[in-house]
Amino acid sequence: MNMCEKALRRVYSRVAVGGTFDKLHIGHRALLRKAALIGDQVLVGVTSDEYVLKASKRGVEEYAVRAKRVSEFFRRLRGDGFFNVRKLDDPYGPAIYEFLDAIVVSEETLPRALELNTLREKMGEKALDIVVVGLVRDERGEVVSSTRIRLEEIDTEGRVLKRL
Repeated sequence: MNMCEKALRRVYSRVAVGGTFDKLHIGHRALLRKAALIGDQVLVGVTSDEYVLKASKRGVEEYAVRAKRVSEFFRRLRGDGFFNVRKLDDPYGPAIYEFLDAIVVSEETLPRALELNTLREKMGEKALDIVVVGLVRDERGEVVSSTRIRLEEIDTEGRVLKRL
């Protein structure tokens, strides 16, 4: 980590980030890296198998696999002790009531963060700063996604595998 990155780190005491994190890919890693960069502590919500089924997502890896990959990524990035992986059974998880300063989201999930802040304020909690990370695109300009990886169109680095 260079001096500039060190200076940027620890902008917030507690940061949340959440998602399904299926086929942990370059876009997920950008989101997680940003959370680790700006937060002393990171609360990571990973959707439960039950929630994935309710959302009608097919072919998603089991929760244990997804949570383990997220944990391993954070350990390689900054070691143990600064992150806490929690199971998400609903769209907001513990971010609705936990003491937090900010939430890191993708452009795609920004509306959910805005909803979260509305709910937090109704409950008398402080609204979170929202840090938006841009979507990662492949060489064709298409968004990197777990669905496209499962379909073997791209790999987890966003490299195109199937030519149209």
